[in-house]
Amino acid sequence: MDSKEQFFAHIEEGYTTKGDFITMGAAMYKGETVTNAFVKIPLKTLNRHGLIAGATGTGKTKTLQVLAENLSEKGIPVLCMDLKGDLSGLAQPSPGHAKIDERHAKIGLPFTASGFPVEILSLSQQGGVKLRATVSEFGPVLLSRILDLSVTQEGIVAVIFKYCDDNHYPLLDLKDFKKVLQYATNEGKKEFADSYGRISTSSTGAILRKVIELEQQGADLFFGEKSFDVNDLTRIDDQGRGYINIIRLTDIQDRPKLFSTFMLSLLAEIYDTFPEQGDSGKPELVLFIDEAHLLFKEASKALLNQIESIVKLIRSKGIGLYFVTQNPTDVPDEVLAQLGLKIQHALRAFTAKDRKAIKLTAENYPLSPYYDTKEVLTSLGIGEALISALDEKGRPTPLAATMLRAPMSRMDVLTEREIQALIDNSKLVNKYNETIDRESAYELLNAKIDRAEKLAEKEDTPLPKSPTRTRSRRASTRQNPIIKVLTSATFIRGVLGVLKKAMR
Repeated sequence: MDSKEQFFAHIEEGYTTKGDFITMGAAMYKGETVTNAFVKIPLKTLNRHGLIAGATGTGKTKTLQVLAENLSEKGIPVLCMDLKGDLSGLAQPSPGHAKIDERHAKIGLPFTASGFPVEILSLSQQGGVKLRATVSEFGPVLLSRILDLSVTQEGIVAVIFKYCDDNHYPLLDLKDFKKVLQYATNEGKKEFADSYGRISTSSTGAILRKVIELEQQGADLFFGEKSFDVNDLTRIDDQGRGYINIIRLTDIQDRPKLFSTFMLSLLAEIYDTFPEQGDSGKPELVLFIDEAHLLFKEASKALLNQIESIVKLIRSKGIGLYFVTQNPTDVPDEVLAQLGLKIQHALRAFTAKDRKAIKLTAENYPLSPYYDTKEVLTSLGIGEALISALDEKGRPTPLAATMLRAPMSRMDVLTEREIQALIDNSKLVNKYNETIDRESAYELLNAKIDRAEKLAEKEDTPLPKSPTRTRSRRASTRQNPIIKVLTSATFIRGVLGVLKKAMR
């Protein structure tokens, strides 16, 4: 038996699986594809999370596409964060190409073109099913984490939520939250002090500035009703294929705070909603987070801890998380350590820093008698990658440089007309795209302030007119704390509105 035959046996033994699996491609030996030396990923271990990494242009998005297609075909719904606008082609079959046929002949897999059931979702003004959540659903802890508040400020946020619960004031959007925040140190200062303790205006001012910063990144579009039900991400079409839910994020690439806010709330909602799965044999939902460095780029330590906790716990709910980024070092070590599947496309060594990163990346992979990992990392071609997965017993599979199969769907974006056709045919658009602004904390507190103002006016019975009395009453009105506060609050709201428009 020559070494190529030994290599084939090594791959065949290491990737043997009794259950259902996804075939990623064929292993490569000394730069050549070994036909039928299939690299397989068991469905059973796909809730152990993963990483798709590599330099720009090496094929990461196409690898994501291959995984999403095959998961859908196995009846597993998928959620993809599409920051570059590259993934809409999943809805249409590949037109085919001679190079695709040549690649699949080398791998030993037949090629079948196919489109997949796709749902277009949106966080912003772009078309698609609108994703929203209420401030109440976030809760005080998660909202404080997002705003990166101090311990004292977190306590104030908790008091705000408690006050609203006690008085049945719904906190639906940021307008509601800001109104209660201002009320706590202005019109309602005594009410709060008597029932919850005194609240510092400097602390509420600092929180308000953080909220405005979040608003300027577009969060006012995300907070509100109707809240998105995460169970709608797990739909199956009439052919038994899982829906591929694509969130269009092309217009928020420069707003990492909004991206991380949405991602953390989504993961928390999925964790709270989905039941414990146990050993189900396949995941209930797989999420792909493209450009994952945006999730971690400006995250505070508290936020990173929250993400790390969710990554550790959410797999018990049958959820797989897959981070797609240029370099594994973009992902914190604590998160990286939780990832079972690693698909590493080529890295480029242009600088000393690049060479150091390649060395660190190589150390994250199992040792192989057939590869010098550092050398392979810089010599992989487009559509080739190093793969290390977990077998059905949770053990790392043999390291395999792999010629990856081609996507079955279109490797290009849909036209605007095609995207609009998808949106028009969606069963979820009518369910979520109506903007609801029901009576909530903002309206209820304004009504309460109006009642207090009218009561104060009624109790101030007019006396017979006289120049002196008139001047006294006018002076009294100028000093009336309620009127003074109302004027101040109105001025603040006006200034903030102008600032917000200017920032847009």
